[in-house]
This record gives sequence, C-alpha cells and structure tokens, in this order.
Amino acid sequence: MRAFVLRSYGSPDVLELTDMDKPVPGDDEALVRVRATSVQPYDWHHMRGEPYVARLMGGSVGLRGPKLAILGADVAGQVEAVGKNVKGFRPGDEVYAMPLQGGFSEYVCVREDKLAPKPKNLTYEQAAAVPMAAMTALLGLRDAGRIQPGHEVLVNGASGGVGTFAVQIARALGAKVTGVCSTRNVELVRTIGADEVIDYTKEDFTRNGRRYDLLLDNAGSRSGSACRRVLTRKGACVVVGGRPGRWLQPAAHAFSTLALSPFVSQRMAIADVVHCEEPKRNLMTLTGLIEDGRVTPVVDRCYPFEEIPAAIGYVEEGHAPGKVVITV
Repeated sequence: MRAFVLRSYGSPDVLELTDMDKPVPGDDEALVRVRATSVQPYDWHHMRGEPYVARLMGGSVGLRGPKLAILGADVAGQVEAVGKNVKGFRPGDEVYAMPLQGGFSEYVCVREDKLAPKPKNLTYEQAAAVPMAAMTALLGLRDAGRIQPGHEVLVNGASGGVGTFAVQIARALGAKVTGVCSTRNVELVRTIGADEVIDYTKEDFTRNGRRYDLLLDNAGSRSGSACRRVLTRKGACVVVGGRPGRWLQPAAHAFSTLALSPFVSQRMAIADVVHCEEPKRNLMTLTGLIEDGRVTPVVDRCYPFEEIPAAIGYVEEGHAPGKVVITV
C-alpha cells in the first residue's frame, strides 16, 4: 500500500510517499480500506513538532522526533478484514472513525470500539470531514460546556472545521447561537444556522456588552480574562484551540485560561477529544444528528491523495472555511 510517512519534523515536504506492507488487523481491530481522510491542525502540529513545549509533555509529540509515523486522524472507508474478536463489522461495511493516526495511507487498522457505520446520507469525503472536528465540538458543548436548551452560546472561530460543526450542534441541542468570524465567512456562518454573526474585523465581541451562557473558543484570539467579560455569572468558557506558535501557543492559551478557574465564578474548561473514552458512542450520536439533517459537514476543498503535503500547507495557513478533505 501507499502511505505518507513522517520520519522527522519539518514542513510538508518532509512527508515521504512510501510503498509499504498492508497492515494486519489485531484480534480487536478491523482493516479499513481508506476512501477519504481529512487534514486538520492536529496533523501539522505533529508534522512540525510544535509547539516545542509539547515535546516535553510526554504525549504523542516525541522529544527528539515524531512518534506518529503516519498522520491522518480521520478516516472513512470500507472494512476489508476483521480480527477474530470483532463482532459488529464485516468486510464490505462502510465505516468512519477517528484513529488519531494512519489516515494518510490506503489502509489502516482501527479498533472496533473506535469504529462506527458511516452516515448513510454522506459520501466518503463528507464522512471523513466529521470525526475529530465534530467530536471536538460535541464534547466541548455537551460535556465540557454542559449546554442546555435555551442557552445563549457564542462560538469564536465559527467558520473553521470545529466551528462549523459547533454552530450546527449547538442549534440541534436547543441553544441560540452567535458566531464570530471574518467578513468573508459571515454568510457561511449564517447559512449553517447561526442566529447572529459578529464580524471580528468590525467588532470586538468581548466589549459589546453581550453576555452568554457558554463560549466555545476555537480561535484563541482573546485572553481568558477578556473572554470572561462575555459570560454570565455562572457561564462557561471552553477552549478548543488558539493561535499557533513555535514555542508555547496554543497550549499556553489553554492552560492560562484554565488557571483562572479556581478564582472566578465562571467555569473554564478544555475540550479534550484525544483522550475521549467513548469514541464510538460519540460518533453514533453525530451520525444521528447527520442522518436527521440537523448537521451537515462543510467541505472547503478536496485534494487527491498524492497532494496531501499541499493540503496540509493550505490548512496550516489557517484560513480554510470548514474542512479540507483528501480522496484516497
């Protein structure tokens, strides 16, 4: 099979298109023929090994070199073979998953508890746009943010991969949603269901006097203390991402916001999709919302498999509305 292999940190040019053996599924795994994958900041942060502080944190970013040989956190495709303990899937089934690695290849092995049937009304390309971004939005709103029907929700960075799902999921959960984005994406954010849209080039959402029950912060464009100004007394600020940096950001933004929590009446939290304990259950929740027509992936561009480095370069620029997808 073909795969893009990461042997050292660097720009998209370090990814090597390589022929390698097809993986063999373990007892609790399914071998998936990848039909589509997607690109997101998670991929290029691991590609560059940035922020550098992440190399010291003992996670999936190695100190001296990459721990993940094949990037690609999302996959959509067909089951080709299953391990002896797999009961819920068989060859030919259409599936999608968030394996966190291995998507930038033609085949990947995925544990059964991370695998879900592909939404029937989505193409492979649309389905590949869903797992990490939509699950991040779901966990941020439902679990970390404790969203309730009738809540006023502000999504900062409403036009990005997570943001476009967050606007739709918040509406589906009964909230009134305000999205923050740039001028060129105002109409997109309104189209996907935002009740109001704030153009950050014209208005500072932290100084307009409005108050919200929940702020989902994808952009990290304002400090945690500034974000407190937009919250009700018992509101919540959930940090998803932030502006990239070589040394500390966006990790520093997340941790500095969390550090406020013991000293304020509002709740400060992080949406942690990487350590999600029930990925299959959450994918099934998303499938329900998608098949009901309440959530639809927003796909900005679709690249062929051979152009994965170019796709990562585009996503790294930080201006893609919705998701960038790869056809394998």
